Amino acid sequence: MSKKLFYPAVFEPEDNNSFSVYFPDIQGCNTCGEYLEEAYEMAQDVLALMLSYMHDHKEEIPNPSNPQDIKLKDNQFIIVVEFDMLEYLKKTKSHAVKKTLSIPSWLNERAIEAGINFSQVLQEALIKKVGTMF
Repeated sequence: MSKKLFYPAVFEPEDNNSFSVYFPDIQGCNTCGEYLEEAYEMAQDVLALMLSYMHDHKEEIPNPSNPQDIKLKDNQFIIVVEFDMLEYLKKTKSHAVKKTLSIPSWLNERAIEAGINFSQVLQEALIKKVGTMF
């Protein structure tokens, strides 16, 4: 039920052995790191922030480019960065929201007798009904 997205990131070594990173498909999605591993982690973070911002503001999330179609300058290289929108939202937006609902009393009694967790059933049904939103 995850919605994984894969975006090519252009890494460019800098004079001080650090790396600049940008995503050609997402305007303003740039970062850097003092070494390659840090630059990659920062790329994951900035991609998550930009895509979740776009999602929250109902902006169209662009399709990722084919890495082979991206024109590179000397000593630039591409690393594809993965982002799982559903997992990100689960981690960052999982606070509980109270809902009031009505069901027939006979159904309430049967469900209580059966030890059913109403919140869990509602969550499972809503996920099945609406999918993952993406």
